[in-house]
Amino acid sequence: MALSEDSQIVITIPAWVDETVQSFGPLVDDESRARLVVRLARMNSERGGGPFGAAVFLGDELVAAGVNRVLETQLSIAHAEVIALMRAQQVLARTGLPTTGPYTLVTSTDPCCQCFGALIWSDVERLVCAAHTEDAEAAGFDEGPKPSDWVQILEGRGVAVTRSVLREDARRVLEDYRLRGGRIY
Repeated sequence: MALSEDSQIVITIPAWVDETVQSFGPLVDDESRARLVVRLARMNSERGGGPFGAAVFLGDELVAAGVNRVLETQLSIAHAEVIALMRAQQVLARTGLPTTGPYTLVTSTDPCCQCFGALIWSDVERLVCAAHTEDAEAAGFDEGPKPSDWVQILEGRGVAVTRSVLREDARRVLEDYRLRGGRIY
């Protein structure tokens, strides 16, 4: 099948994502930011999407949030981290804000192999994760062939990594998804 030269790929973000962000309150530390992305992950899961959320911050300011859109779009790349990064890049380009860090990416779960790769070229200088790779795998997700020393690799590239912020809350979202029979992709 031939594609036209002007084909498009469109990934929509539900309005409730930004509504949730706007009503969430101050996002002044890692715990409050992790609470937001875990809440987004839970809400996305309850609405039939994958149980993952992410947000990008420029300094202390929230730039953009994202949720996993794989099931809705049938696009394997539509992970929460990728969505949050793409949305942040759009916002920054539109507003004339700096397009380089210091960005912080906050995620409801450690990055999979795809999101690990995306992080390397994203200008993110800090990564904050809630649930661990093992938690996602225990729920049935295949996180791919990510290097076992992924934290050290990112830190060697100038990305500071903080893990286990609200891990139990995020792990519970993944487990609830599994128990509800959520689709594993």
